[in-house]
Amino acid sequence: MVAIPIMTRNQRSTAKPQRNILTAVAIILMLFAFTTNPAAKAEKSADEQFAQCVQELGDELQEAGFSPSLVDKTLADVERRERIVELDRSQPETLQHFSEYLDNRVTEQRIERGRLIYDVYADLLWKIHDDFGISPRYLVALWGMETHYGAYFGQVPIVDAIVTLSCDERRPQFFRGELADIIALLEKGKLQTDQLYGSWAGAMGHTQFMPSTMRAHAIDYDGSGSIDLRDSVPDALASAANFLNEIGWRSGERWGREVSLSDNFEFQHLGLNEKLTVNEWSELGIRRADGSYLPDSEIEASLLLPMGRNGPAFLVYENFRKILRWNPSQSFALAVGYLADLIDGAPELRSQNPDSDQLLDFEQMRAVQQMLNELGHDAGNPDGLLGPKTRRATRSFQQENGIPADGFPDRDIYERLREETGEA
Repeated sequence: MVAIPIMTRNQRSTAKPQRNILTAVAIILMLFAFTTNPAAKAEKSADEQFAQCVQELGDELQEAGFSPSLVDKTLADVERRERIVELDRSQPETLQHFSEYLDNRVTEQRIERGRLIYDVYADLLWKIHDDFGISPRYLVALWGMETHYGAYFGQVPIVDAIVTLSCDERRPQFFRGELADIIALLEKGKLQTDQLYGSWAGAMGHTQFMPSTMRAHAIDYDGSGSIDLRDSVPDALASAANFLNEIGWRSGERWGREVSLSDNFEFQHLGLNEKLTVNEWSELGIRRADGSYLPDSEIEASLLLPMGRNGPAFLVYENFRKILRWNPSQSFALAVGYLADLIDGAPELRSQNPDSDQLLDFEQMRAVQQMLNELGHDAGNPDGLLGPKTRRATRSFQQENGIPADGFPDRDIYERLREETGEA
């Protein structure tokens, strides 16, 4: 029971003035809160932190031996861009299912324009092929995926983007390295200030090279005496080919292919960490997408099921891993390979995707991760994103419960987990 104090007459007579005083104080505090504007204070604090970070970046660059005047000039008018931080946390490769990603990126328009681009630049593409060993269709596909064949480079000030991400907590060291590469390119005259516009992540030109990639692999292919990835298609495509060649692209080999699985396939070897020869995959019941036998080959390949056993299946070879060096998203790499094949006249995928009502949304995926962790299957931090750790944890749960272990958490897995954890 709550005790209610009983006031005497004297106490009652002084209560009203005290109440008035308290009311006045409350009003003053409210007015103070409005006039000081906490949001503005927080914004000022963020601005102050950013200014301090920019100062530290400048000091680091000068200590690394870069020209103080160039460093000061480059960082003089830099601005923090909150939208860039938001985009860095919501990339389409991580928030979309593969089927949605493919539908959005490998469109009929991109395919048809890619075939036209192939014809228009055929002489250049085959000259680059002769020099670097990269088949034209892959260069065209990368070009199409990155900027829709030069239609959109991005208009974000590159220095703003990279400094913003250098001062963010998610990947500061990576972007600080990219900032140093920008300064180095400017210092050596390989990059001009009017070229410092591109994507929110700091990529530039037709094929969206990051500064570090430009510094290491970009070349002057048109003989102009300078490297220009924005206004010179020969420089951009040859630089892309040079990059792929220097990281070990296997000339004359495919990226991979769509395949079909036998009805009794056991899902023992899944993911990029598992490699078998093409002949060994044949022995396990893997066939071409049309049901015919795979070629007789000792080339090593990995099996990917981005949408589980009810979606498309792919055998991917060493060149697929090279595309991952360009962009580490498996969805991106699969889309590049598929687009390259379509540009070259290959048929569309034969397999269907799972029904949409079997696909989980962000919150359901996070719940799956939490339940897997609760049951002892390590899915890592529940972030709502379907990554390798979540796939491994799902496979572990499936194997433990006699479910085909394709590593894809769908609605059936979600409901089964709810039963196992008592959430249903």
